[in-house]
Amino acid sequence: MQTRFAFVKTVFFGNYFYGICAVALSVEAALQQHYPLNDWLYYVACFSATVVFYTKAYIADNKIFPANARAGWYAQHRYAVSISQLILTILVIGIALYLLLYNLKNISQTPVLTWFVAASFPLAGIGYYGFSVGKKFSVNLRNAGWLKPFLIGFVWGGLVNVYPVIYYNIVHRTTFQIEPLNVWLFLKNFMFITVLCIMFDIKDYATDYNLKLKTFVVRVGLRKTIFLILLPLCVLGLGSFLVYGFIHHFHPMKMIFNTIPFILLITVAYSMHQRKSILYYLAIIDGLMLIKAICGSIAMIYF
Repeated sequence: MQTRFAFVKTVFFGNYFYGICAVALSVEAALQQHYPLNDWLYYVACFSATVVFYTKAYIADNKIFPANARAGWYAQHRYAVSISQLILTILVIGIALYLLLYNLKNISQTPVLTWFVAASFPLAGIGYYGFSVGKKFSVNLRNAGWLKPFLIGFVWGGLVNVYPVIYYNIVHRTTFQIEPLNVWLFLKNFMFITVLCIMFDIKDYATDYNLKLKTFVVRVGLRKTIFLILLPLCVLGLGSFLVYGFIHHFHPMKMIFNTIPFILLITVAYSMHQRKSILYYLAIIDGLMLIKAICGSIAMIYF
């Protein structure tokens, strides 16, 4: 039992579950945008980059907080996590070099607008962690508490919706074109992840309050965050999908499968007034990403 629990903590505390969710959402988005799935190298890079991005904040923190189970786990497994980060980083760089080497001509012919779109997501990720130019200019968008959920949602939307399409177009020498469907699906994932991030801010309410980080829950309180922000966003997302589905004459089963994640999202949002453990947030709240990906993929494949 202890070995099993240790494995579960490794998967969730080590951010490997985020990598799994990123791959699953990328598959769902490709199917929904009517693109064939990419080769296995893309999904290895997607998984690795996601784990590296999320783990960076924890591996760089040398402070130990006994009351924080996740921080304690990192303190105990710092060496193993560092090795994991190194291996995953090498994989991402190696795959990027391979893509560059074997597709240099098509990469050089890719429109500037495509590269502008592709670059906006890692730049947003860099802004999330912060950077400085000289001694007088620094940017750390993570400190803008109200902006943080939207920033993370934006990066995830790019990772799972835009990058699979760009990669496919480069490898297969086709042209990337932005269609209304691409934009709608990007916004759908963007808002879904943003809602999950706002839920996560509820977990950090006490810490953010002490640090004077103005997240939604710090600004307006727990109850208003749930009933005036979370639930309306969930209902808006569900309503927009139902309207879109009816307009495009979706199969009833496709409607049902795609509705399941929104119903669960509303249920979990309503339950946020009760204190939860860190594993609840990591497994249940983030697990909604995996459920969404599975339901969406099943709907596209079978209906």
